[in-house]
Amino acid sequence: MIKKTFRILGLLEALSIIALFGIAMPLKYGFGILGATQIPGLIHGIFFMGYVALATQLATQEQWPRKQLFHAYLASVAPLGTLVFDRKYLQ
Repeated sequence: MIKKTFRILGLLEALSIIALFGIAMPLKYGFGILGATQIPGLIHGIFFMGYVALATQLATQEQWPRKQLFHAYLASVAPLGTLVFDRKYLQ
């Protein structure tokens, strides 16, 4: 169950960064709508923190090697990295 939740959270994290970079930031910096990044940024931050927390929990539960956990952490900060991590390690 936690693995499925982790995979879904990784997808949501990736979609939220697309929305933040592709929609909210152009609205803010291109059109001067200053509050455009507040809600998408908050949502992305929540997904990011959840992804890191679940990665840690799943790594402990499934006894991942430290390198794999490090790659999960790295994936969480790289744009769309969660999708790459999912494909490489979780499928």
